[in-house]
Amino acid sequence: MSSGSRIFRRQIVAGAAALAAAVALSACGAKTDAGGSSDKAAQADTSGDTVKVGLLNSLSGTMAISEVTVRDSLKLAIDEINAKGGVLGKKIKPISEDGASDWPTFAEKASKLIREDRVVATFGCWTSASRKAVKPVFEKNKSLLFYPVQYEGLEESPYIFYTGATTNQQIVPALDYLKSQGKKSIYLVGSDYVFPRTANKIIQAYAKANGMKVLGEDYAPLGSTEFSTIANKVKASKADAVFNTLNGDSNVAFFKEYKSTGLTAASMPVVSVSIAEEEVKSIGAQYLAGQLTAWNYYQTTAGAANTEFVKAYKAKYGQDKPTSDPMEAAYTSVYLWKAMVEKAKSFDPEKVKAASDGITFDAPEGKVTIDGASQHIYKTARIGKIGTDGLIEQVWDSGKAIKPDPYLKGYDWASGLS
Repeated sequence: MSSGSRIFRRQIVAGAAALAAAVALSACGAKTDAGGSSDKAAQADTSGDTVKVGLLNSLSGTMAISEVTVRDSLKLAIDEINAKGGVLGKKIKPISEDGASDWPTFAEKASKLIREDRVVATFGCWTSASRKAVKPVFEKNKSLLFYPVQYEGLEESPYIFYTGATTNQQIVPALDYLKSQGKKSIYLVGSDYVFPRTANKIIQAYAKANGMKVLGEDYAPLGSTEFSTIANKVKASKADAVFNTLNGDSNVAFFKEYKSTGLTAASMPVVSVSIAEEEVKSIGAQYLAGQLTAWNYYQTTAGAANTEFVKAYKAKYGQDKPTSDPMEAAYTSVYLWKAMVEKAKSFDPEKVKAASDGITFDAPEGKVTIDGASQHIYKTARIGKIGTDGLIEQVWDSGKAIKPDPYLKGYDWASGLS
């Protein structure tokens, strides 16, 4: 277990209590809360020849395995934009903060970026727990957050733009794919926090409506490295497939235990929604070859925009460094923000939001478009298979970009979920 994981597991209870206390103070009308020391929204500083943006990612702790590379891709986009003159004639200055895989820390750092650094926008967060922790901070201060990771849906915030997939762009297509492959029973394994529990609630509803049986549902604390019991329960279930919503370095331990029980991708495939190329490299392709993933982008995705993105990322960070979906969604988010600001001719969050609808970008994943009503983006769903070389090759896609439906209003079986 990494030292960051040990620290995280010791802090999680205290951190949750601290966050709850902050929320309680806010509810009682306290003047000092997670949103800052004043009821007045902070004003971004646009007076000079530079503007600051916040980069808020876990650079330590159990989620660093995933989030450091997201920070790196944000910096790449900023460097590229600055090299071409910046935004509205101003260069972008990134201010990077470490959320440390600790949700109250994310809220604290978000407030610092907004109120002390006076950033014009912030890019980051990974887990839904971190997003939920900072959501009231951005809303209270009327400041924009660009969130780059797939999530469980059932949320819209007037001050968050969601550039990762929502449920109907990842989880539902993954279930449709399993169904098309004749899988009639699944076992659910996830980390014990917001995203996996909500995702599995949705999966249970889908399964019930589609003649699919859920043979088991188990959770492990985020950062856990003990999976022998769960792996043995998965094997004993004889499910047709496993749906995996584990996050961070827990995946390392789970797949090692999965393999040690004798399970294989051929006998009981696992479809994962939080394992991308960077995680494959960290876990080891020998444990993952043949397994499935559900994303909207892979390093191998065809297209000139992706060829340039991969080339630029490797030139900056190393030829052995892979690209992944959350990295691409983060990179894309900076360019979408730039286009919104330029259309609005202003850095003001209200004007930027008003200019957002219909903004497009030829992203590495393909053309994406902002849906101004939900502040999510149209995305193409892709199922991939992990190779022995650590790369993920697409085996299916949705054929076109899917309109975001975060509350699953278009699905009768989901009517009681929101």
